[in-house]
Amino acid sequence: MSSTDKPKSSRPRTPERIDSRRRASGNEASAIKGAPMPVKRDLAHLKLSAEETRAFLESKRGVRSMEEAREWLALRGIDDLECITPDLAGVARGKMMPAKKFVANTSLALPSALFMHTISGEYPEESGDFRYSPNDGDLKLVPDLSTLSLVPWENDPTAQVICDLVDQAGAAVGYTPRNVLRRVMALYENRGWKPVVAPEIEFYLVSRNVDPDYPLVPPIGRSGRQIQSGQSYSIGGVNEFDELIDDIYDFSDAQGLEIDTLIHEEGAAQLEINLRHGDPLELADQVFMFKRTIREAALGQDIYATFMAKPIQGQPGSAMHIHQSVVDARTGQNIFSNEDGTASELFYHFLGGMQRYVPSALIMMAPYVNSYRRLTYGMGAPTNRAWGFDNRTTAFRVPTSDPAGRRVENRLPSSDANPYLAIAASLACGYLGMVEAIQPDDPTDQTVNEDGEIELPRGLLEAVAAFEGEDHFREVFSREFVATYAGVKRGEHETFMQVISPWEREFLLLQV
Repeated sequence: MSSTDKPKSSRPRTPERIDSRRRASGNEASAIKGAPMPVKRDLAHLKLSAEETRAFLESKRGVRSMEEAREWLALRGIDDLECITPDLAGVARGKMMPAKKFVANTSLALPSALFMHTISGEYPEESGDFRYSPNDGDLKLVPDLSTLSLVPWENDPTAQVICDLVDQAGAAVGYTPRNVLRRVMALYENRGWKPVVAPEIEFYLVSRNVDPDYPLVPPIGRSGRQIQSGQSYSIGGVNEFDELIDDIYDFSDAQGLEIDTLIHEEGAAQLEINLRHGDPLELADQVFMFKRTIREAALGQDIYATFMAKPIQGQPGSAMHIHQSVVDARTGQNIFSNEDGTASELFYHFLGGMQRYVPSALIMMAPYVNSYRRLTYGMGAPTNRAWGFDNRTTAFRVPTSDPAGRRVENRLPSSDANPYLAIAASLACGYLGMVEAIQPDDPTDQTVNEDGEIELPRGLLEAVAAFEGEDHFREVFSREFVATYAGVKRGEHETFMQVISPWEREFLLLQV
């Protein structure tokens, strides 16, 4: 529904129409526990050799100071720079500006309401604890210079940088995705722990679709035939899109993004990219950038890439599996393993936390109505809270590894999830398990996905209710985020309910 079609009761878009008497509880900026956020990520104070000092000019991704950024941009003849930040949906929002203005420390801002609208661009009604700021004030963009890179698909020399968001006083804004993940990471830091993650992202390639009333269909590959399902791990399936894959690799390399592996999945023209393990914020940034990269590469080949959880009826859904481990921040040792190589109590407590809290946090991993079409009986995705060793039918799989690589794979998140929020949610649930010493159920070596039982919320509103009902989340994610996210998701459901589906026309039109 366009903004001109909105009923008059919807939330006004302009600050002057906002009722200043509205209660702004829960949506003010709040400080993140742990290390304070600098106003600029400037590491120029480090003592480096002359060779190290000049090495930044060769870097494909990231510099240490604004002065280095100036030289880096000039060397590449960059005219324009995209200052971007992920919104609640993981969509890149921000501003483009001349590079010379960027290095002059020009102040950048975005309206706070930008992080309170739905995926369709609507501003939902206030509900529960969700309230709009009475003045819809600006939030300041703070460039994270470690993310500076080229935009390789642009014709003119263009660069991009991911930004954090702070309020006018410089405090981190608690309901923005990057800051939510930072807050969870700070909880680990305060315990002397450091989480490590490795995401796996599935997506579909589909033919161009300019009319949403028509179903999506697989594209034509280099063979001249429409791609079929059943191509899991098929090299031939990947080779059908050689030119696209080459573009993805070239674009990724130009941005300093490293792909670990790429495979064809089970669905028709369904691919999966695996990323190397590392720091959660850096990996979330990479997923954020990979989604942009893959979409742009696909458009260059006159097809679409989609990260919808369930884009094609009868085909498998697309997941974003998250592998997680935790190391001692001082020694670097995996705390999931004892010195003798056996699994530690913290490992089991992490699993216990996943089992206990992930169903309540599912809305951060399965954020749309479509997400729950993937989490249904008989479609391959887990619908349980079980865990097991190398058991892909469980929600939480422990892959075979040596003690140093012991980890937990969360198989519930879908690829439509905002990577910052999905990773934050998964790590927060494991953290709560460790600090509360929650014991998990016994592992299973049985198939647990075929009995028809679904142990998770069955839809968006049920997931929102579970999310709001968990008191611990107000502490680990912040009250303002819980209130804002729940309110936006309720608004998205209301928008969805205004659409009449083909199923309703087919079975209800002439029979009821």
